Amino acid sequence: MPQRPVAAPPRLTGLTYDRVLGSGGFSDVYLYQQELPRRLVAVKVLAAEETTDESRRAFVAEANLMAQLSAHPYIVTIYNAAVTDDGRPYFVMEYCAGPSLAEQYKRAKFSVVDALRTGVRVSSAVATAHAAGILHRDIKPANVLTNAYGWPALADFGISSAVDTELPAHEAADAANAPQGATSTGTVGMSIPWCPPELFEEHPQPDVRSDVFSLAATIYTLLAGHTPFEVPGKPNGTVDLIGRIERGTITPLNRTDVPRSLVAVLNKGMAVDRSNRYATAVDFARALQRVEMELSYSPTPIDVPNLIVEQRPDDSQQENGDATRIRQVSTIEAQPEERPRTPAPAAPAAPTPAPAADPTVIRGVTPVNAQPTDAPAAPGAGQASGARTADPKRPRITPGDMPAAPAPGSPGSPASGAPARPLGENTVLRPRVIAEPGAPGGSDSGDTVGGGSAHGDSDGTRAPRKRWPIWAAAATAVVLAAAVTAAIVLAPPAPGPAKPTPEASSDIDTVGIPSPVAGAITPNGDATALTFTWSNPDGEEGDRYVWQRTDGPATDPISTPNTEAVIEGVQPGQTVCIEVSINRGGKLSLEPTEMCS
Repeated sequence: MPQRPVAAPPRLTGLTYDRVLGSGGFSDVYLYQQELPRRLVAVKVLAAEETTDESRRAFVAEANLMAQLSAHPYIVTIYNAAVTDDGRPYFVMEYCAGPSLAEQYKRAKFSVVDALRTGVRVSSAVATAHAAGILHRDIKPANVLTNAYGWPALADFGISSAVDTELPAHEAADAANAPQGATSTGTVGMSIPWCPPELFEEHPQPDVRSDVFSLAATIYTLLAGHTPFEVPGKPNGTVDLIGRIERGTITPLNRTDVPRSLVAVLNKGMAVDRSNRYATAVDFARALQRVEMELSYSPTPIDVPNLIVEQRPDDSQQENGDATRIRQVSTIEAQPEERPRTPAPAAPAAPTPAPAADPTVIRGVTPVNAQPTDAPAAPGAGQASGARTADPKRPRITPGDMPAAPAPGSPGSPASGAPARPLGENTVLRPRVIAEPGAPGGSDSGDTVGGGSAHGDSDGTRAPRKRWPIWAAAATAVVLAAAVTAAIVLAPPAPGPAKPTPEASSDIDTVGIPSPVAGAITPNGDATALTFTWSNPDGEEGDRYVWQRTDGPATDPISTPNTEAVIEGVQPGQTVCIEVSINRGGKLSLEPTEMCS
């Protein structure tokens, strides 16, 4: 079909035309300057010669689909939609100034880290569309644009369909006559180099796994610089590509920096049988994340919002258990005031909560006069003539300062029958004994002052205490402590047992062990047993295989040196699935191979 000329740009209120951005089979895209708010926008306008009732419905459906998903960070945002003065539908969308992925991989191949990051982000956009019930059906590098932040933005939902919608049979027939790499327009909805094989069937029924195939083919293209089924130096026409896609003949990646685990992920995503692919775009994104972590990269987040918004409960409904509640705040006085206690009522109307087990109690403080002022001496208690003069800075306590002992026979005396006054817990001040000069029986302590003291001088002054033994003992203790400390610090450390070096172990090898390649599934004569076969793409001596059934209750894994497994007791029409991994020296394949009958 000859290339359609680009139509003249329409005059739109509030928008100023800048230039043409691109043209497709039934629409043109222009760059406009929006006046308010001021920004550059892309305007997609339906071509005048393609303005039919069917094309109008498809164009409006695309605008509505993109509007549902445009809040996603990796999907092009729709701002507005309307009809021009000459009757052509159009919609205003985000302008992605960066080059598309198709332009980028044709300039240079993507690095592994960039391809992984881009794959996870685009998978997030595709998974969001699937969660809204939308199949893209035309995922390819040219339909992934780049916005001003360098992020990918999935665009061109023009041939999208509902997840459960069957693709018309004539689309596959028309696609075989399309040129290589082209996206057919009108009723045809596929781009051959990235198209899954089920779309070539007589009655194709695409599902989410069809988009997973196109996702894996797109990531392969970024790494290889060409489409997965294109063989350099050989014919690569539409018929050639369709034959290789149906046979699953993927051209090997000739890059040493691409890990085997990533090759295995892409091969599984492009499996001929859709049951052997990843079930969802999220599963494919998680597989790419595992490769990122294997290469010690931070995993790229999978941005899939929750598209289900629950209805807000009415006020009459019972309060939700997770609802925010306002509870009363109890105020606690750390030092409450003393209040008179009131007797409890005889019959309370309602039970009251018991007081706290450990309330704060304020206890009374008994004042203690540790150094009372001198009181007048008791009668008859004269001061000794030989006593020393009191130090004005040090209070002096005499026997007159103490209360007199009760007389014998008086109340409170030991001899009387009355009980003695209990001894309080206050500090008790004891008097300093003042001895008379020459009085016998003087104390030998340093506190006794008088001419007849054993340690006093003849002039009645106090004899100095002998403190040098105390200072000598203290000095000796300090020297010994310093010596012990120095011996401990300076002593060489005693050799101890060497600490074992921790060794990481894992049953899964993340680098070198490939996944088995699925083979044939053969029933026996009466179809009551199935034989699953597989092959080792990089076999080594001593390799074993671990397989187990996955279609029913969990079973114990079975280890075998053979490349086949026999399942007996199969019922007619029963689906039997197994997972197989290579066991090499106790390490398993990173990604097991799943096979289903």
